[in-house]
Amino acid sequence: MHHTTLIVPGLHGSGPTHWQSWMEQQVPDARRVTGIDWERPVLARWANAVRDAIDQSPGPVWVVAHSFGCLASVVAAADRLHRVAGLMLIAPADPERFTPRGLRDANAHPDQESTARWIPREPLGVPSLVVASTDDPWVRLSSAAYWADCWGSHLEQIGAAGHINVDSGHGPWPRGLELLLALQAAGDDLPLGSILEQKITRRGRHGALARLRHRTRNEALLFDPLN
Repeated sequence: MHHTTLIVPGLHGSGPTHWQSWMEQQVPDARRVTGIDWERPVLARWANAVRDAIDQSPGPVWVVAHSFGCLASVVAAADRLHRVAGLMLIAPADPERFTPRGLRDANAHPDQESTARWIPREPLGVPSLVVASTDDPWVRLSSAAYWADCWGSHLEQIGAAGHINVDSGHGPWPRGLELLLALQAAGDDLPLGSILEQKITRRGRHGALARLRHRTRNEALLFDPLN
């Protein structure tokens, strides 16, 4: 079966020396999600763009996401398990660091809503891998482990690797490619959305993205003049 590998960068995108750009050149039929303002981490917009990219792919999709892109990918995939073969989630950003509007202000009131409310806490129902480091400035290892457990993902802890980006020395990343190929090989024989699909998904107007979009519409965030 023909597969597409969908590359989903995080905040500020992934430049030409980032491992995602390198991997995009190594993997046949890889392409990067488009239609995202990489400087504005608004979860509903990002997740909508990822879901559109999944829908537009000619076959099942393997998602390779980094940082905030992991959060958007999980929300999108929850509505599209019948199209997603699996996900590799690298250094998923802590959703508590963001609000539905974007980055959470360091001086924000503790009661200010974070995006954590909108991140699925159920198993994804497809093969998935969370890769995390012990000194990531964007997420504690304990938080990455918590979300991996929620999503039913295998947690691959790779030591002190920072945010697993260019700043931490992750340009060409052969180990990352090995992890992706191993994940794909393990999931090749599984039907799409095979793991308790009917019990753990809510699609259409009740899906994860639909509920998030409804919330952001009410605050005039999703359809503001800058959209």
